[in-house]
Amino acid sequence: MELTQEQRQKVTEWIAAGQKLSEIQERMGVEFDLRMTYMDARLLVDDLKLTPKDPVIPEPPKPPAEPADAGAPDAVPGEADAPVGAGQCSVTVDTVMKAGAMVSGKATFSDGQTAEWYLDQMGRFGLIPAVEGYRPPQSDIAEVQALLDRELAKLGY
Repeated sequence: MELTQEQRQKVTEWIAAGQKLSEIQERMGVEFDLRMTYMDARLLVDDLKLTPKDPVIPEPPKPPAEPADAGAPDAVPGEADAPVGAGQCSVTVDTVMKAGAMVSGKATFSDGQTAEWYLDQMGRFGLIPAVEGYRPPQSDIAEVQALLDRELAKLGY
């Protein structure tokens, strides 16, 4: 499919404006009366040596910092007033994996409780708490999973 120089310029402008391939495909049909598949649009953009821009994902707003309570003389800043899951969790990865696990390790939660974690051969995540019946706070679970993702990425998992 051959495009005129004017059409090539328009496609270049659309890419520069941040339009996605599907939008370019649609606009070419409407403005140039050229119907093409998504793959054709992709190949066309590649032939023109253009690269679509990745969408900009806005950063979530950070919560405002709360002022310290000056009226409590015995209070240690950041001790009891920290919300559960506020960066107080940690994870380690075992050097010798648990039997039946692809990868395993230990997790410490914000309340000081510990548990062994593992990923089995099917990729399922499991926790074995040190205290039977213990359930970590939900916010800690998310934090531990994020920490675990980072640690495993460092190790090439």
